[in-house]
Amino acid sequence: METMRKLWGGAFGDESDSLVDRFGQSIESDLRFWREDVLGSIAHAQMLGRTGILASTETEAIVAGLQRILDEGPDSLPVDVEDIHTAVEVRLGELVGGVAGKLHTARSRNDQVATDTRLFLRGRIDELIPAIKSLQGALYDTARRHRSTVMPGYTHQQPAQPITLGLHQLGHFWAFQRVGRRLIHLREFVNLSPMGSAAVAGTGFPIDRDSTATALGFAAPIPNALDATSDRSFVLDALHWAASAMIDLSRVAQELVLWSGAEYGFVRLADAVTTGSSIMPQKRNPDMAELIRGRTGRAIGNWTAFAATMKALPLGYNRDTQDDKPGLFESLDLVADALGLTELMIRGADWQVERMRDAARHGFSTATDLADFLASTGMPFREAHELVGTLVKRCASGAFEPPIVAEVLHERLTKAEIDEALRRLAVERSVRQRNSLGGPGAAAIGIQLRHARKLLQRPGFASLT
Repeated sequence: METMRKLWGGAFGDESDSLVDRFGQSIESDLRFWREDVLGSIAHAQMLGRTGILASTETEAIVAGLQRILDEGPDSLPVDVEDIHTAVEVRLGELVGGVAGKLHTARSRNDQVATDTRLFLRGRIDELIPAIKSLQGALYDTARRHRSTVMPGYTHQQPAQPITLGLHQLGHFWAFQRVGRRLIHLREFVNLSPMGSAAVAGTGFPIDRDSTATALGFAAPIPNALDATSDRSFVLDALHWAASAMIDLSRVAQELVLWSGAEYGFVRLADAVTTGSSIMPQKRNPDMAELIRGRTGRAIGNWTAFAATMKALPLGYNRDTQDDKPGLFESLDLVADALGLTELMIRGADWQVERMRDAARHGFSTATDLADFLASTGMPFREAHELVGTLVKRCASGAFEPPIVAEVLHERLTKAEIDEALRRLAVERSVRQRNSLGGPGAAAIGIQLRHARKLLQRPGFASLT
């Protein structure tokens, strides 16, 4: 490895070892936010000019050079350097000469990297917001089309009560409303400016931190220079958000994996999101759903790994925090890709309506309806529960058999009550009568759909209240 160019070294008599250079170099990952570094430098240079710290001609030359770097793109930046800040300053020097060395007046790489990371994260948040809304739109559209499509509802992954596919898809819709709302809160924490805090204690130059914060679109400067340069709680919050979002996406993925299998057969995923086997011609593998499920572990790992890094760091910049960005970049990329892939799977899904309805008719999913009806005739609920359990034991087909139901009930109910009990076994009736708020009945699901539609049409992610 050739000698690495650095922004320091005057007090050192010997060059650092090549292993030290390689181990400490971050330019490869830093290039991800090269644009943010240049934009932050432009705002800083303009502030230096406004306050008279630099002459107007110096500021104009520096800003022009930085603008040219923006136009050239990252390929113009050198990579035989320690980090992105060095790369930009070296390239600026090639473009404008010695005046480039004045850009670093009244700042440090400590406040610079904190500013770059916040700018980058804020930009990614603004890209993720519409992606979440778009996935919610796919869930809403499916729920609206299948508001009456009966399917089994599960608890403990066992058939519980009949629901509708519409109710199920809206369940995920509300989960991603929470994902979006947490992201909006994260943006508020991120949108504060460290610029001007310098290394640890601010600067003696008469800088204007408010103006650089405004120029970069931040809500305000961070009040404490020590906190501003050492804080990475916003990164930890972002990693936690990403892990949480991936967990919700993984739950959708797991259902699609299960339901697209032959044993369920509830859904056929589109060719565009499935893969085949190199040896088994019949296979349609839900690989994208499996990868979302699997890579959720990486997002969780990035969060816990950085939490372990931060747990014992004292105030002040510490080099440990250099490792915040690779995990952050990966986790944000995972969420963005998983949101897009999940939407593709949902929008292209071919739901097997009859198979779902038939599955709901088995597994005794209307047992609670029958017990509730028996209780309504005056029978104690515990006795009704026991009696329905006896019926479940006697019906060997996996569904209630009307002759056996009538035989068991004939000594306890009138013929009219037995006829009504048999009608209560229909899954469609079970769904229709559940019109309490949040249920699958037509009136209740209509309320949910209208609520969801309003939230989709509003910017951001409003509270449910």
